[in-house]
Amino acid sequence: MPTFALPVQVGGVGFDYRLHMAVADKWIELLKGNDEAWEMGNIVHTLTNRRWLEKCVTYAESHDQALVGDKTIAFWLMDKDMYDFMALNGPSTPNIDRGIALHKMIRLITMGLGGEGYLNFMGNEFGHPEWIDFPRGPQVLPSGKFIPGNNNSYDKCRRRFDLGDAEFLRYHGMQQFDQAMQHLEEKYGFMTSDHQYVSRKHEEDKVIVFEKGDLVFVFNFHWSSSYFDYRVGCLKPGKYKVVLDSDAGLFGGFGRIHHTAEHFTSGLPT
Repeated sequence: MPTFALPVQVGGVGFDYRLHMAVADKWIELLKGNDEAWEMGNIVHTLTNRRWLEKCVTYAESHDQALVGDKTIAFWLMDKDMYDFMALNGPSTPNIDRGIALHKMIRLITMGLGGEGYLNFMGNEFGHPEWIDFPRGPQVLPSGKFIPGNNNSYDKCRRRFDLGDAEFLRYHGMQQFDQAMQHLEEKYGFMTSDHQYVSRKHEEDKVIVFEKGDLVFVFNFHWSSSYFDYRVGCLKPGKYKVVLDSDAGLFGGFGRIHHTAEHFTSGLPT
């Protein structure tokens, strides 16, 4: 489709963004291992590795995971615990708690650093538990490889959007977080801001800090350590407030960040 990216006025479709395909592949690569071994510099490099001034659409998950029988990000993180421990009136497990926290952080850092546009895919916004598989019969590829199909089954031929809308399930908090991310971008326009600067990729603390527009993003990927009085340098001195907190109770978190606390950058507060 040679005219796909040409302007509409000269006969093209006008699509001038590139799909940042490496990001979704990187998350699956990391999720197949141990999150305690994640390298902060490697994550940042993958998210920011694109040509200067080339606009990209980024996404944390794609059809490679959600459509062809592989595991969704949510299932990689929480596995079979999702079938028994996603009700708010029942107990949770460490897998569920860690999985929900990481799922939100994966989506937010992808949106924050991965490009100028962000794409959800087939229930990713609330952690769709299973892949989506359309009815299909057996086929033989040109290489001669035989693919058995799924006996034309409709068993997984649906997207469970009802899960994200069910207020008695933990999926609802994950969907609320996705909506909050969209509202954050709508209000601050950080994805297309000219100001982008990664100020910290700390491998021991497992902390990533970066600035986009007027916002400062702070991610703590450490599996056991929380921090207080953590010093973060910023371009603009002054007082900062929390505008989005993935650990808020509304999003299924534990509410460990105090939103009323005043946060000052280095130098004299204003």
